[in-house]
Amino acid sequence: MSELAVGDVAPDFELEGDGGNKVSLSALKGKPVVVYFYPKDDTPGCTKEAIAFTEQSDAFARLGVTIIGLSPDTAAKHDKFIAKHNLAIRLGADTEKEVAEAYGVWVEKSMYGKKYMGVERTTFLVGADGKIAEIWRKVKVPGHADAVLEAARAL
Repeated sequence: MSELAVGDVAPDFELEGDGGNKVSLSALKGKPVVVYFYPKDDTPGCTKEAIAFTEQSDAFARLGVTIIGLSPDTAAKHDKFIAKHNLAIRLGADTEKEVAEAYGVWVEKSMYGKKYMGVERTTFLVGADGKIAEIWRKVKVPGHADAVLEAARAL
């Protein structure tokens, strides 16, 4: 499968979400969406990223942009993560990693010489037309939510 690029149609998905709701891209058709993939709830980098997006959630909402975070964690874990950190973003449970695979972010990683499969922290800004407007790969969390907000303003 080739890597997704700016201008490609964002792959649709429907997943179990936080609060017992479904999270799907097609339900937001006609609206811009931030779809960000992160490895695991309640780990340091993932928590900082979710909090940063939450801190900017009002600014995104004013632009009509929905933020959806996806990880392989279960919806129940997402609910605990949201409650613990008072998050104001939607989370989807990609437990089968199908969406991560469709977006090309389920990759071989390496830590301390050990290879394993995991989520590469990546963000996609999807325009109202359903096409990918911007991609951030191998995201470094500090300042990331601000950069995504800036790009969303340009849509």
